[in-house]
Amino acid sequence: MNLPQSILMTLCPMHVLLSPTGHIMQSGATLEKLGQGPLQGRRFLEVFEVYRPSAIKTMDHLLSARGSSLRLRLREGKRTQLTGVMAPDGQGGAVINLSFGISVVEAVHDYALTSTDFAATDLTVEMLYLVEAKSAAMEASRHLNTRLEGARVEAEERAYTDGLTGLRNRRALDQILDRVCRAGQPFALMHLDLDYFKEVNDTYGHAAGDAVLTKVASEMMAETRNNDTAARVGGDEFVFLLPNRISQDRLGAIAARLIERIEEPVIHDGNTCKISTSIGISLHESGEITPAEIMEQADTALYAAKRAGRAQYHFYQAGDDSPEAEGPAALVGE
Repeated sequence: MNLPQSILMTLCPMHVLLSPTGHIMQSGATLEKLGQGPLQGRRFLEVFEVYRPSAIKTMDHLLSARGSSLRLRLREGKRTQLTGVMAPDGQGGAVINLSFGISVVEAVHDYALTSTDFAATDLTVEMLYLVEAKSAAMEASRHLNTRLEGARVEAEERAYTDGLTGLRNRRALDQILDRVCRAGQPFALMHLDLDYFKEVNDTYGHAAGDAVLTKVASEMMAETRNNDTAARVGGDEFVFLLPNRISQDRLGAIAARLIERIEEPVIHDGNTCKISTSIGISLHESGEITPAEIMEQADTALYAAKRAGRAQYHFYQAGDDSPEAEGPAALVGE
């Protein structure tokens, strides 16, 4: 970069300069306070997890997201969420400018930050004063309405997002599922429950469990289309909502891929964490149905898959919830 280091340090105290290989060559002083240890020489994507866009796994992916809004979180420690924007440096590397976004209040508390840790023109500095003086905040908000509207939208987004995985949460799923049911159009619902997840938590700790849940979320996001919804609805329970008409063959292929990928071991702190997943699928073609009914069908199909030996998928069919269905499941994917 031709830009002197001192200028970037002053204007962007939360920046990183990346080499063409994705290694951090320089970082702003504020980033060095986030408890990750020395950043220089480490790979950016080993320190920060980019969960939106979800496909960013390499430096080439990162460069392809130039100008786009990035959503990131720290991989270790408090897993603070950040926002960022990246610009290539013209030499194969890049500069990324980061901010805490709506998480600034928590970040100031967690890392003992002060106004000197932000650029003098950063809206964050003003927000810090507004938090300390609510009466002044009300008047200042009228002058900052456009910017704060963006913050409001982001706050609402967080309210419907699972903080660990970046997937939709139960609150968001309930609203989306209600809307889909009322529309009267075809859709499918998959209910995933992780097998042996409790053993991972009990044996290796919750950090290992979190790593497993994050991996499951990543595999689900890899299967989503624009209108699909992937949600975490419980500790180790996930729901995949696929609107519009979709064939059983395609649903089965998606379920089979998820089962195969989720069974791949997750390595955390040198430990091999192994789980599987069982999937219940309810396919709604026409007519009226309520969210409770479709969820109950998928749940019934899920337990049929578990009864059949786990790590399988099962399509709901009439009779699954009868007393006779307590035996082996009748239609389970291979």
